[in-house]
Amino acid sequence: MTKNLPYLQVALDHSTLPEAIKAASLVGHDVDIIEAGTVCLLQVGSELVEILRKLYPNKIIVADTKCADAGGTVAHNNAIRGADWMTCICSATIPTMQAALKSIKNIREDRGEIQVELYGDWTYEQAQQWLDIGISQAIYHQSRDALLAGESWGTKDLERVKKLVEMGFRVSVTGGLNVETLKLFEGIDVFAFIAGRGITEAENPRQSAIEFKQEIKRIWG
Repeated sequence: MTKNLPYLQVALDHSTLPEAIKAASLVGHDVDIIEAGTVCLLQVGSELVEILRKLYPNKIIVADTKCADAGGTVAHNNAIRGADWMTCICSATIPTMQAALKSIKNIREDRGEIQVELYGDWTYEQAQQWLDIGISQAIYHQSRDALLAGESWGTKDLERVKKLVEMGFRVSVTGGLNVETLKLFEGIDVFAFIAGRGITEAENPRQSAIEFKQEIKRIWG
């Protein structure tokens, strides 16, 4: 997959199916990637993925399962509903990740990918293992809980993102992002910016998505 600008991904971080679908309907045509959020997936399962696929047949759909086990089964269940990509938590074992990758590619073929969610403690040695088995997407987080505790994006985070890019990962970033924070990443080859409430809870969600895209184009265009 080739591109020139970082993608914009909307995370449907909602607790109910109607809320998630309503949010998607407001911005789905203005973003590049639509994420079925973890909380809603836990509530309704991959039904959310299926609805998003029907609404947006040409968009990249992500199932944010944060899968830790039974990778092949979880990936299969989401892929048959239309998920192109699925997330695995970084603490999942290599066999779990391999099974997930094999399963999603069996169904979605070249579109199918696994993304590793970087939470807590992880090492670059582990990251190299992910690359070695064919996983080249990573998601770098400032978690919601960390942000609520007063943490923010800093030099340490940016250096980690740069290192992962240098290793060969396509790195998406997420956590408290808004249009103003995008400039922090100038000069870094970010794969995608993932925004949830920064878009879906804006006064005008569609306009917020458009402003994200405009700022991405201004910085990386």
